[in-house]
Amino acid sequence: MTFLWMPMLWLLLLVPLLVALYVALLRRRKKTAVRYANLGIVKQAMAGRSSWRRHVPPALFLLALTILILAVARPAAVVTLASTRSTVILAMDVSGSMRARDVQPNRLAASQEAAKKFIAQQPADVQIGIVAFAAAALLVQAPTVDREALYSAIDQFQLWRGTAVGSGVLVSLATIFPDQRFEVGGFGTSGFGPGGDALGLPFAEPNAAEPPEHVPVEPGSYENAFVILLTDGATTTGPDPIQAGKVAADYGVRVYTVGFGSTNGDVVDFGGRSMRAQLDETALQEIARTTDGEYFAAQSSDDLAKVYETLSSRLVMEKKLTEIAFIFAGIGALVALLAAGLSLLWFNRIA
Repeated sequence: MTFLWMPMLWLLLLVPLLVALYVALLRRRKKTAVRYANLGIVKQAMAGRSSWRRHVPPALFLLALTILILAVARPAAVVTLASTRSTVILAMDVSGSMRARDVQPNRLAASQEAAKKFIAQQPADVQIGIVAFAAAALLVQAPTVDREALYSAIDQFQLWRGTAVGSGVLVSLATIFPDQRFEVGGFGTSGFGPGGDALGLPFAEPNAAEPPEHVPVEPGSYENAFVILLTDGATTTGPDPIQAGKVAADYGVRVYTVGFGSTNGDVVDFGGRSMRAQLDETALQEIARTTDGEYFAAQSSDDLAKVYETLSSRLVMEKKLTEIAFIFAGIGALVALLAAGLSLLWFNRIA
């Protein structure tokens, strides 16, 4: 636990001062009592009163004061809360290498099944969008809470040549921020804006006003959406995936990357050409690191299911530094009420 207003803890010095004042008042009361001409009257006045009871209400009051001072200092602790994220973009590789059978029944079928299970685990109010990418990327399902529409979009995946991981990242960003335009160079320059050019988004109006220049924010600071990107191969075309990751970082969007397939890869035949599908883990790890996300390796269907389960739990519940001053304030108020109640019960007055 920590305190957001640490200087306010200096007020705790008032507690020992009040204790000293209370002790001084008790001593003064004793001296005053000795001055009575008839000590029997004093004893009679004190009869029936337990000596310890008269100290309980003041002690509880001091305890309540201490707790309320701690509340003023704004205590905070890391607690597990429901996530505030409301949109998840699943960016999924549909390149020819996803036909590989090193994962049964094949990589594509396994990824489709895992994605549908992930969707089923999400709260009903979480919007999910689907981006498919091969040589280019396409928004195949805009963010929606309609689970059947999402399942249908996943079931209709078709395989294409090429792998453009950078395009997958950028189309995901364009889906989250439809009023922005993104452009990244590297493997080839691609610029696009709000929604069906070659990347699956409509061309911007010829005379459309340019959006205001974006001011970069802290990586991972955007709390309303994140991207889960799954691929089984290395980038062969499209924007530089590392640069695309930096763009996502500038917008504060976390990108969780998943490398899918066995360590040795697999040889597949697609369009009359044989190819070996192997991961570029370095690029995926760099994208995750740059965006404050995380990289996961999945070499089997079971591994992929576990990855999605992990990501699902992070979406539904997440740990945050949360102010808990209201708890201290509530406890302090209850203790103060208890002190007042006991004083009225035992002494017919609040003291």
